[in-house]
Order: sequence, then C-alpha cells, then structure tokens
Amino acid sequence: MKGGLGNIMKQAQAMQENMQKAQEELASIEVTGQSGAGLVEITLTCRYDVRKINIDPELMNDDKEVLEDLIAAAFNDGVRKVESTTQDKMGGLTAGMNIPGLNLPF
Repeated sequence: MKGGLGNIMKQAQAMQENMQKAQEELASIEVTGQSGAGLVEITLTCRYDVRKINIDPELMNDDKEVLEDLIAAAFNDGVRKVESTTQDKMGGLTAGMNIPGLNLPF
C-alpha cells in the first residue's frame, strides 16, 4: 500500500509542476477576439489581460450603443478563444495519470 501512495504522490507532484509551467506559458499566449467582421478587435492573454483594442475609425461616427455592443461582442469572442486555448493546453496534463478520486475539469 505504501508503494502505491508514494507513486500517487510522485504523479501529483509531476502534474503540479507541469500545470505551473503551462500556466506560465498561457500568460504569454495572446488571442484576438473580433466582432463586426473585424471592425473591432480585442487582443488579450490567456490570463484575461487585455493587451490591445483596435476600433475601425469608421465606427467612431456610428451610434455609441453600436460601438459598445461591438466591443462587448469582441471581448466575449476573445474570452471563448482563451477558454478553448486553455482547455487545449491544460487538457493533456492529466492524460495517462491514474489517480483514484481525482477528476479534474480538464
């Protein structure tokens, strides 16, 4: 029994180290959300830090509410891309690890 517990602890430690590396890597990955066929673009990291917002100058003449809706839609698109990228990156970390009772959402 003791050997089994030691093996589980080693697996858990390795998984923790890999997750930390993946989180550091995700902090540097950028994705771009778009709306209005690219009229609004928001670039953010996989830690949800907004890096850049690009708004087509043509939109400055439009209604304020239209611009606000396009910004929100671009941000939401970016968030979905962050979640997808994070899922892809973190999903493989627990593959092949058989730790009883450990069901991670990745």
